Amino acid sequence: MATKYFLSEDRMPTSWYNLNSDFPAPLPPPLHPGTLQPAGPDDLAPLFPMALIMQEMTPERYIEIPEEVQDIYKLWRPTPLFRAPHWEKALDTPAKIFFKYEGVSPAGSHKPNTSVPQAYYNKQEGITKLTTETGAGQWGSALSMACQMFGMELLVYMVKISYQQKPYRRSMIHTWGAEVIPSPSDTTNAGRAFLANDPDSTGSLGMAISEAVEVAATNEDTHYSLGSVLNHVMHHQTVIGQEAMEQCADAGVYPDIVIGCAGGGSNFAGISFPFIGAKIREGKETRIIAVEPAACPSLTKGIYAYDFGDVGMLTPLLKMHTLGHDFVPAGIHAGGLRYHGMAPMVSHALQLGLIEAEAYTQNACFKAAVQFARTEGIIPAPESSHALASVVNAAEQCKQSGEAKTILFNLSGHGHFDMAAYDNYLSGNLQDYAYPAEKVAEAQARMPQVG
Repeated sequence: MATKYFLSEDRMPTSWYNLNSDFPAPLPPPLHPGTLQPAGPDDLAPLFPMALIMQEMTPERYIEIPEEVQDIYKLWRPTPLFRAPHWEKALDTPAKIFFKYEGVSPAGSHKPNTSVPQAYYNKQEGITKLTTETGAGQWGSALSMACQMFGMELLVYMVKISYQQKPYRRSMIHTWGAEVIPSPSDTTNAGRAFLANDPDSTGSLGMAISEAVEVAATNEDTHYSLGSVLNHVMHHQTVIGQEAMEQCADAGVYPDIVIGCAGGGSNFAGISFPFIGAKIREGKETRIIAVEPAACPSLTKGIYAYDFGDVGMLTPLLKMHTLGHDFVPAGIHAGGLRYHGMAPMVSHALQLGLIEAEAYTQNACFKAAVQFARTEGIIPAPESSHALASVVNAAEQCKQSGEAKTILFNLSGHGHFDMAAYDNYLSGNLQDYAYPAEKVAEAQARMPQVG
């Protein structure tokens, strides 16, 4: 039988953890897109509430979670930690495999860990409407739920290929009261420009961000909200790893390997950052692996440089691993991982040698996900399946070496609204995409030149 490790509500984290406080070298700052000088609070104020801007820049190790946010967290937090003995047996590995399951949230993923505080801080500042982008729809649905809780309006620009592939994510967004538009659209100047260049564009997160930022920047009552990449988002997600540390202690183990899928970086940061902090402060030798799609491999194939977060070049410049801000990835089913860049904090951790990165094709990921579903019962989200593919690889290494290592991974969400992707895999119609080296090189050639 699978073993569950629960925490009582009184053991839920009351602070978010800031890995920036422990980095052995400072994180490069965001730059103003016009002056190329470090962006200050006033530069970000048109888009974000000051509380989040301060979290973006704070050197403090811990950030207190407001009581109102803690109360909402208790709808699903603390989330359970499971051991996966049936999968271990199927893999014929001596490894012990544990997973933190974030699919128990109302939205079915880890995303409400940051959507709730973001809506809360905007409401506190008197903002009545938010705009955002979403890839596969997990972020859009999580933010629509949070906005409904705080009585706010929300406009979501959803990447067009995911809008078509995942209709029930759209339904969730509508059910929670938000408006959702496929991107690129004809509702913004940025969207019209993208469509003029390519009327059949399937969209990208970079395009959807441009549209959402444009609406926020041109309406005083509206702010922009981002579900990944930025520092404050990384902080909010660390409740995952903090809980996992306590649950692993309850289980009498400490992970030798920590694994999370990575697109913009939020769920990977959530599970890994507390363990990276322990690695820095306490000399822990944990291997920490970020896993991305081979079709959009920013960490394994991108360059570490300043780049825009969006195609329309409206956002501040971020120092990150990037494939180029106007690179449009193939329409893989892991829509939440189709982003051209990686969170600056995750990118910095890779540069410092604190983490590793791997990339897998989607057939390998779905193979691992189906095996996991048939042994442990949970159908993983396509994004999470990338972490499972890495676990299979790590478990095989343990089998070859005979080492009974402890592996911890983040199962960041369920795949109940992604069954069309599973249908494609099971029928043999799921296509793998090769790394588009030429397209990436073209996009990288158009990146800003920053010394």
